Amino acid sequence: MLAHSLLFVISFILKSSAEFYVIDDRIGLGREFDGIGGLSGGGATSRLLVNYEEPYRGQILDFLFKPSFGASLHILKVEIGGDAQTTDGTEPSHMHSEDDVNFFRGYEWWLMKEAKKRNPDIKLIGLPWAFPGWIGQGMQWPYFFPKRTAKYVVSWIIGAKQHHNLHIDYVGIWNEKSFDATYIKILRNTLDQNNLTDVGIIAADGDWNIATFMAQDPYLNDAVEVIGVHYPGTNTVKDALWTQKKLWSSEDYSTFNNEIGAGCWARILNQNYVNGRMTSTISWNLIASYYEDLSFGGDGLMTAEEPWSGHYVVDSPIWITAHTTQFAQPGWFYLQTVGNLTHGGSYVALTDLKGNLTIVIETMTHDHSECIRPPLPQFNVSAQKVTFQLKASFAHLTELQVWYSKLDFETKKDILFRKKSPIKVYDGSFTLKLDVDEVYTITSLTTGEKGFYPDPPESCSFPKNYSDDFTVENPPFSEAPYFADQTGVFEYFRNLTDTGPHAFTLRQVITERPVTWARDADQTISIIGDYSWKDLTVSCDVLIETPNTGGVFLAARIDQGGESIRKAKGVFYWLYANGTYKVSNDIGGQRVLAEGLSGTRAGVWYSLTLSVKGDFAFGELNGYPLWKYAVVLEPKKGWAALGTLSFEYAQFDNFKILADL
Repeated sequence: MLAHSLLFVISFILKSSAEFYVIDDRIGLGREFDGIGGLSGGGATSRLLVNYEEPYRGQILDFLFKPSFGASLHILKVEIGGDAQTTDGTEPSHMHSEDDVNFFRGYEWWLMKEAKKRNPDIKLIGLPWAFPGWIGQGMQWPYFFPKRTAKYVVSWIIGAKQHHNLHIDYVGIWNEKSFDATYIKILRNTLDQNNLTDVGIIAADGDWNIATFMAQDPYLNDAVEVIGVHYPGTNTVKDALWTQKKLWSSEDYSTFNNEIGAGCWARILNQNYVNGRMTSTISWNLIASYYEDLSFGGDGLMTAEEPWSGHYVVDSPIWITAHTTQFAQPGWFYLQTVGNLTHGGSYVALTDLKGNLTIVIETMTHDHSECIRPPLPQFNVSAQKVTFQLKASFAHLTELQVWYSKLDFETKKDILFRKKSPIKVYDGSFTLKLDVDEVYTITSLTTGEKGFYPDPPESCSFPKNYSDDFTVENPPFSEAPYFADQTGVFEYFRNLTDTGPHAFTLRQVITERPVTWARDADQTISIIGDYSWKDLTVSCDVLIETPNTGGVFLAARIDQGGESIRKAKGVFYWLYANGTYKVSNDIGGQRVLAEGLSGTRAGVWYSLTLSVKGDFAFGELNGYPLWKYAVVLEPKKGWAALGTLSFEYAQFDNFKILADL
């Protein structure tokens, strides 16, 4: 009796200096929670992941998708490949042309299946960033022929089911581009006509503008299931709320996966609902698995950019994600009693309608003005004491589990997803002392795990001596390891007309400009290797397939990729079907370093060798010097690459690199 009285007095003293927050479901529930997700695509952001060997690849996937282990994601959103540059590279379409259908290109099918293996309940979303050229018939607009475009997108959904047993739950329109109401309604009708009534449409993956049009057009309103917005800054608009539709931040975060990014992500996950009533948030990107010096290097929830070594890093955003995903599932409901803390930070509360309760609290302080597009609003946050009063369905709880993270922006010695001693609940309430830059999950669930694997291999640079003859009888993926297509699509090719040394090759297969999202180069190009490379020799056998006007190149010191690929500089060794060659300092071939006759033509295999040493470059054709001492003053370093003069067929074989030797 004395002990109980003492605990009551202590509890009263603690409460007397704390801010009070009520957790109560008697006033009704808030919106249904739809889950937290990651985005593979926009573009080629998972490119290097597929080239990891086991067990490391499986470990990485576990940290992303395995329930109650790591990020435990509820949603996987992927790019519907459109053969065009969409941020960090191109992703292949399932239909390069109208009479070409192949549902085994690329790696998004594989990734979706791996996610489903780990979590059968994970929701899948597809969204186009670009479209193959035949969709627009030469015009950079997929809505000129809305029925054709809808049929193309729906064929991807049907192919996912028929060939991979994957049910696509939602489909988008055209990433961050103007929407077309007619197309959205045609897409809805096309889905329904193909018995895909359970596939919801997300629109328009841009701003909130579509909500106003939905209010004026009941048919458009009926066609759209989810209003998806990118980088909303945690805020919404009245028109969107009035629709009563699901509101999602269908792309968010876009931040380096360090303490700043983790803090940004913690605020987004809570405040997207607190301020904007958004019930799902999807991270761009899922995993930083592309060459770091491409656009937005290191912006994933975790990092896996060295398949040649097996090294990967489970970055802090993985564990910030776990604070929500491991203790609330789609189908739970937010309570109406959520909000911002008096002295900065925020809290959300969710329930499964069975008496379980999860509260997530964040107190992030760091200046996040550089975090995302647009920056998050700034708040003054200070240490504080808070008391939560549990009422109604939660008044019976006497003990709650605690998971804790602390981001240390100075020492970088973060505490991530640590299980602490349970909290005792007295008279329906408990009190916490909150410091700055913390995340707490307070939950009635006894599940939750900070997954662990032995440390992966140490980080190391791309091999200085590398070769690939592209001889793979049944390739598991359509792309050759480590090649990152920046314009065009380079695929494994079985050359049925050549049973000799070039029976298996790498072929560039896009023959017309796609309906682009970013600005592709006029040339096709695939990069490989180490951005820090200065001196190297790269060689490759090449086959020009287009008579008279065709051409191919081998390159070194490529200094740009991604959305800047049109501006790429380097040393480009061009070989043309008209019997000439050229050496240029830019991908456009305008800054000429050397040129002359080569005697080359289409339909004949040639061996090219490019050597760059210091300020000079040298070129060989079939083992004999063709040009030498071309002066190269810039760039000083960059990737190796191969490509074509235009969107044209061409083949490559016996690729080799010797770097810094």
